[in-house]
Amino acid sequence: MQAVQGYLAASTLRTLHNSMFSATYPVFVQRTAKQFLRAPEFLSLSGEQVHVTDTEHLFYIVPSMDKDRTLVRIIEIENPASAIIFCNTKTAVHYVTVVLQRFGYDADELSADRSQSDREQILKRVREGTLRFLVATDVAARGLDIPELSHVIQYEPPEDPEGYIHRAGRTGRAGRPGTALSLVSEAETLTLDAIAKRYSIEFQQRRAPADTDVQAIVAERVTTLLEARLRERDRLQTERSQRFVPLARTLAGNEDESALIAMLVDDYYQETLHAPPAMVREAAPAGELQGGPPPARRPQRRRPPSRRPWRSER
Repeated sequence: MQAVQGYLAASTLRTLHNSMFSATYPVFVQRTAKQFLRAPEFLSLSGEQVHVTDTEHLFYIVPSMDKDRTLVRIIEIENPASAIIFCNTKTAVHYVTVVLQRFGYDADELSADRSQSDREQILKRVREGTLRFLVATDVAARGLDIPELSHVIQYEPPEDPEGYIHRAGRTGRAGRPGTALSLVSEAETLTLDAIAKRYSIEFQQRRAPADTDVQAIVAERVTTLLEARLRERDRLQTERSQRFVPLARTLAGNEDESALIAMLVDDYYQETLHAPPAMVREAAPAGELQGGPPPARRPQRRRPPSRRPWRSER
């Protein structure tokens, strides 16, 4: 701004109409305004309330050493369509990104260490909806305008209270509802209390989900997905799968072998719900679903039973 001002003539500066916009008015913003504006007047469009009213503000009290696993459990329970996860340091950003990726989530990091080309590519994926979770610091994510961002998750509260407004303001934009989640330790609740009093935000405390909560909800989801998948199968596919029914019963009844079934179900769940959007399996045509007529097919001659690929020729 100072460089641009240096190219303008004094007469131009006197007649130029300038405006500045900011979510908050900290001291350094006011100082900058006085430097570039003549007799600036401050206009607040939201009165005393600077946060987005359509955003739900939630927090979980979590032990510091269990934040990473709690974050995974919250993601499973909330199942956000897209989210930015804020950390205070580049080290924390990298750690959280690695944890999410190892758990099978579509996540990437954005920090000052990334090259400009990497940053542009990551932001392009976020805006196009092909990156589900972005982990970032305040510096990296300041000023981002990401449409339809459903959640903002604060892995740790910001060091500056005003940072909360900028973080939470990434969601709930253009009249859309949003959710801002905060993970805080017992000591960090004091920071959250200060933010609540300063900006008149009503935080709602949620109980941190346990492993049993996650097990119940993912079991319900994967059962629904598999039942829908089963209804899509035609008669030949159903007939083909019958050869594995005895094996499935044997594996289910053997505690040592049940890990095989758990592995297959887990892989299917991750590939279906947590794969990058571009890799998610396309839905079957409407006619393939139960309740709709199957699409017209040219009659085909059935092969003799001995030629079926799952039967031995011997």
